[in-house]
Amino acid sequence: MDHDVVLAVDIGGTKISAGLVGADGRVHRQAEVATPATEALLEEAMSGLLTSVSEGASPRAAGLASAGPVDPRRGRVSPVNIPAWRDFRLLDLVAAILPGVPSVLVGDGIAAALGEHWLGAGRGVESMLGIVVSTGVGGGLVLGGAAYPGPSGNAGHIGHVVADPAGPPCTCGATGCVEAYASGPSMVRWARGQGWTGADARALSADAARGEAVALAAFDRGTQALARGIAAATALCDLDRIVIGGGVAAAGELLFAPLRTHLAGFLTLDYVQRLTVVPSALGRSAGLLGAARSALPAPHPAPA
Repeated sequence: MDHDVVLAVDIGGTKISAGLVGADGRVHRQAEVATPATEALLEEAMSGLLTSVSEGASPRAAGLASAGPVDPRRGRVSPVNIPAWRDFRLLDLVAAILPGVPSVLVGDGIAAALGEHWLGAGRGVESMLGIVVSTGVGGGLVLGGAAYPGPSGNAGHIGHVVADPAGPPCTCGATGCVEAYASGPSMVRWARGQGWTGADARALSADAARGEAVALAAFDRGTQALARGIAAATALCDLDRIVIGGGVAAAGELLFAPLRTHLAGFLTLDYVQRLTVVPSALGRSAGLLGAARSALPAPHPAPA
């Protein structure tokens, strides 16, 4: 195996994935575990996963993508959807597991955007927003062809843009955020309030595909809020493309068709109408590959 690799880790509210990734984007080894509920179990899961994936290799660095908010400067995370980690010293944990391996921390939204811009649906685009619609709704910006994490490392966090100030409470403490409408658990919660009796977002997608009215209405309500957030981000950042991935986005046109309909009513200025909205090309690998890209050396500019 090529030893010129980095260790990439993608930490979300549902799963933690890790792999060894080369400079060409090839994933040499990958494994994942369900995200445990307690701090002790989280540390145990991280230790076991990173040790097993890196065994027999000498990664030059580790790139860590985590659900946010993140604090890359201090190496700490406080993921909204992982309550056991609040101001948690993630980089210190990784240093203890992998002594001598330098590591970098990015938000999962930035990582997904980086992955898609590097190897996926955002290749060649000057400005884009990558969005992950899953347990939460995250985002990351690429502006001027480069990732833009912002001073805090959390720029592009579209899930906590307010879509309706009179809307439902969000896990972040505000009300009416995009995430409070468009995440998988939020759509399921609303559907159950309307009498739907399914188990989860996957069941909701299946019922929507069969034409079940409440399930379709949940997707319509969620995508309207998501469209409001996208329209605001596009007007502010002059975006070329939106790339959407995550578990809920796997529903395909059940999500994209109503989203495009709502966007048509919100993208009214001439300069925002060039926006294209496409599904992730990398799927579940986007965050992992973006984490790897963050740990690899910056690419050399093409010769003039």
